[in-house]
Amino acid sequence: MTENEYIKEHFPLLSEIDSPADLKKLSVDRLPAVCDELRRFMIHELSTNPGHFASSMGAVEIVVALHYVMDTPHDRIVWDVGHQAYAHKILTGRRDQFHSNRKRGGLSGFPNPLESEYDTFVAGHASNSISAALGMSVASKMSEKVEPGRHVVAVIGDASIGGGLAFEGINNAAIHDNNLMIVLNDNDMSIDRPVGSLSRYMTRLSTSKGYNNMRYKTYNFMRRHHMIGDSGKGIVLRFNNAMKSMLTGQQNIFEGLNIRYFGPFDGHDVKALVKLFNEVKEMTGPKILHLHTKKGKGFEPAEKDPTTWHAPGKFDENTGERPKRTPSPDTPPKYQDVMGRTLVELAKDDERVVGITAAMPGGTSMCFMQEEFPRRTFDVGISEGHAVTFAGGLAKEGKLPFVAIYSSFLQRAYDHIIHDVAIARLPVTFVIDRGGLVGEDGVTHHGLFDLAYMRTVPGMVVSAPMNEHWLRNLMFTAHRRADGPMAIRYPRGSGVLGQWRNEMEEVEIGRGRRLAEGDEVAILSLGHIGNNVARAVESLANEGIRVGHYDMVFLKPLDEAIVKEAASRYRWIITVEDGTTVGGLGSAVAEWLAEHETPCRLVKMGVPDTFIDQGTVAELQACCHIDAEGIANQVKELINLNRNK
Repeated sequence: MTENEYIKEHFPLLSEIDSPADLKKLSVDRLPAVCDELRRFMIHELSTNPGHFASSMGAVEIVVALHYVMDTPHDRIVWDVGHQAYAHKILTGRRDQFHSNRKRGGLSGFPNPLESEYDTFVAGHASNSISAALGMSVASKMSEKVEPGRHVVAVIGDASIGGGLAFEGINNAAIHDNNLMIVLNDNDMSIDRPVGSLSRYMTRLSTSKGYNNMRYKTYNFMRRHHMIGDSGKGIVLRFNNAMKSMLTGQQNIFEGLNIRYFGPFDGHDVKALVKLFNEVKEMTGPKILHLHTKKGKGFEPAEKDPTTWHAPGKFDENTGERPKRTPSPDTPPKYQDVMGRTLVELAKDDERVVGITAAMPGGTSMCFMQEEFPRRTFDVGISEGHAVTFAGGLAKEGKLPFVAIYSSFLQRAYDHIIHDVAIARLPVTFVIDRGGLVGEDGVTHHGLFDLAYMRTVPGMVVSAPMNEHWLRNLMFTAHRRADGPMAIRYPRGSGVLGQWRNEMEEVEIGRGRRLAEGDEVAILSLGHIGNNVARAVESLANEGIRVGHYDMVFLKPLDEAIVKEAASRYRWIITVEDGTTVGGLGSAVAEWLAEHETPCRLVKMGVPDTFIDQGTVAELQACCHIDAEGIANQVKELINLNRNK
């Protein structure tokens, strides 16, 4: 049986839906069956082709109801983080391609306007949906005279709404002329359990459900009977807010910002959602609909353990059983685990050491520190900018913060790095996880720019370990120096050493190391990608080609002695880095060579100046020619070029 035949047999309704227009042909009574088929389809597909599971399972009814009510793609649905949007992709013409999700040349794991007209905005990082959707709604109001107005919906999770950008968008929503609808998908779970007072507040809002239902019905009655119009809605809104505050003893934060709040409602009652969206969509002005959902809905293992099932890998679609991995003692650990356990060692010896992460204690392995020293570990939620400035405040008062954030997420805190840490030379250590190509999560998650953007910050030490021992040494060094900021970046996944726990040593800042000597070509590498270089150097040696290899360790300060040595001894220098070739190691070496007018020629190898889509790390490294084979081929090309002159 072919895959298409399997889909037609097991998913009869879904197999006939190639667009939201097909969905609209069904009666409302058929929508629960569509939701059921969507869930079973995702279970079937994601069991063998892993992706973000629990969030999309929990958002199925929201997706179906929105596409049933809204006139997409004319109407805009803006997803906040694409984890919840798999059903959206399936209903918008990508069902038969869904097996290629997150694969090289296939569908992106996140909404992307370059992939589909139904994907209105890039959704790889959290908290941007309200601002983007507000811009779309304001633009629509401005253009109503030349084109039909459109409805704009932002779908945001309870964790994402705690991000600073979401607050900025909400704060401006009541100021500008717009009809924005904000759908709050509240499942009481982010990747790890959400933190902060806003999360607790969202839970308490359920106490006002009766009042909200009454007010919602009263408002619709008055509107239908022309008892209230747009001119008077502000007065009524403020009066309602005051009455509710008096009756319930609590102030609704959204209504305090003059945004109408409705809810909470059952986010899994698709027929009720259709009715709700139909009634609310024509209301003028911004409004927020609070929907309670369950992460992992429809698959019992995911409902019980939504954190594990955020991205569970492969599993048995019938039992939920996941393949057991029992690594041998010599299996290299993940870099993140080495960081987490090393931080615990440092913290045991020095009570000034504290750990900070932004909603990713498990993803960064800050959980080890959290378990050992809960009072010295801080998960600030999806608030990377706050995490950095908070670390600056801790450092100002004598603490030694280690901030663990993914490379692509740390981009959101660049201003804070400069103004709240670097200018004051505060001893904050940035342990930057997921540096370089990360694989299937694709363009929004690759950590390709940290070397370049950190290198431009005055006083920032920028380093990258080639293996686990060097990660530990660099962390030890950062702890010992404590006289300014330092960045240590490492990739996603495993290192190369089974016996990773070395006796940590302090290393000299700005000093690299020579690993191999050669004849015509020297390779300068930075970080874990140096292991690809080492394999290339070994394979070339087997062919009788001797290549010099230096592990730079530090991008800033650059080991100028190594660059000088390589420039004086070799005709060609190749720089290799797992990051953009613009502004990183290659640029630093090029600047030195230009300033010193050396005859040595330079080739920069890394990720080209373009955005890279999804695929396995091995596939993407090969695509960028920074795998061992690509590096070896570049060396041979240069040697042949020299010999042909």
